[in-house]
Amino acid sequence: MNFETLYHEHKKLVYNLALQYVQNSEDAEEITQDVFVAIHKSLDSFKEQSKLSTWIHRITINKSLDFIKSKQRKKRYGNFISIFTENTNEIKYEKPEFNHPGVQLENKEALKQLFKRINELSDNQKTALILSKIEYKPQAEIAEIMNLSIKAVESLIQRAKTSLQKKININEGN
Repeated sequence: MNFETLYHEHKKLVYNLALQYVQNSEDAEEITQDVFVAIHKSLDSFKEQSKLSTWIHRITINKSLDFIKSKQRKKRYGNFISIFTENTNEIKYEKPEFNHPGVQLENKEALKQLFKRINELSDNQKTALILSKIEYKPQAEIAEIMNLSIKAVESLIQRAKTSLQKKININEGN
């Protein structure tokens, strides 16, 4: 399969999966570009030990998590610098932009809060939950994508759901 065909067949999958992690269309587009650059560079070395879509999922998940970590580092560094460059003692925290296409205005705030809680989960819990509940992947495929056992995936999903429920209950209690 040539790269152009691969791109056209998988660009929506990559974009939508990245969007689940970053909830921002511009960031998802950037991640999509990064994913396809990585795929292009390593396509010749793909060993076909797993399905092509599984390989692409892994790359997308890794690039999405790397992007989030990079953004968090930049944010922390920016806040640190602002302490020394501003005349005031307060640190300004920028709220993440939420630009999820197709979300109705009345549901936007609730969805924003849900994704905020999802983003507080560990990387593995977040990935298992997104693949299961948002991407509707079967646990066997999630296990293959994450290179884990099915039992480990079941456990991650259950812990993620429990943790989310606790976070939501704590938030509602305030």
